Amino acid sequence: MMTRRDNLLACIRGEGPDRFVNQFEALELVRGNPMSASYLKDFAKTREGVNGWGVTIRWKEGVVAPFPVHDEAHKVIKDIFNWRESVKSPPLDFNEDDWAPYAEAASRIDRRERFAAVTVSPGIFEQMHYLMSIDDALINFYLAPEEMHDLVKYITDWELRFAEQLCRYVKPEVIMHHDDFGSQRSTFMSPDMTAEYFLDAYKQVYGYYKSHRVQLVIHHSDSYAATLVPMMIEMGVDIWQGCLTTNDLPELIRKYGGKMSFMGGINNGVVDVENWSREQIRAEVEKICAACGKNYFIPCMTGGGPGSTYPGVYQTVTEEIDRLNGLG
Repeated sequence: MMTRRDNLLACIRGEGPDRFVNQFEALELVRGNPMSASYLKDFAKTREGVNGWGVTIRWKEGVVAPFPVHDEAHKVIKDIFNWRESVKSPPLDFNEDDWAPYAEAASRIDRRERFAAVTVSPGIFEQMHYLMSIDDALINFYLAPEEMHDLVKYITDWELRFAEQLCRYVKPEVIMHHDDFGSQRSTFMSPDMTAEYFLDAYKQVYGYYKSHRVQLVIHHSDSYAATLVPMMIEMGVDIWQGCLTTNDLPELIRKYGGKMSFMGGINNGVVDVENWSREQIRAEVEKICAACGKNYFIPCMTGGGPGSTYPGVYQTVTEEIDRLNGLG
């Protein structure tokens, strides 16, 4: 039987994997970095904190995830034409000692079996609307294009400096980059506008990683984004993770398999619910695996990492994929 790593490579190359790649099994994530360490420590205690960009993040009781706070008192950018006065990128004056715990964690990964992976979040688009709110961002793309282009460049330049440190000290093989490009039903912007603002930026970022020994770029967007697939391919994305079934996944695989692979198809909004059941999960897993096959497709919950809101859901999905693989 192939290793988890080799089975994933066979899948995305269309070389006949010997089983379905089971969610995130081929990746071992190195958690955290020196920039986020103090913020996350405080956030764990209070469920609220201010990140390195000055964005207040709050996790309300009963809400499935943390979100930025965007009332007038908390917005970082209140006037897009004055963003340079209010936005200060986080300093990156870290050294080898600062990165040592993360480098050590990466060194312990058995890279014959799994890829050493890191998550980068939020992405460039998300970083923009974290700073000002998504409503303001979408309006400003129309009303203040020069300022928004300059802000994209500012964030991209910072991310390239962060990527340099990440590659130097942690040496990841896989980057899992988060940037939600749409809702369940549509993209937030047209393909042309999305490309206008973000194609060159991501070609720079993903190109940098791939020129520094990163083998695979996984882009997370748990959304509809079928119309952006050609752009993602041009960006350098190897795997789109989080693809919902509101995208026609079998058709996307038929059309783009060999250029990009698709990881998702088990919608969190369907299975990761309070009254979940194994029977419901089994039906979803069987349906999407039968529709998509093993080449260029990885059955996976559509959230941005291993785990679920409701205990037992992620593990049950894993068990049901194992059952289809003859391992359960």
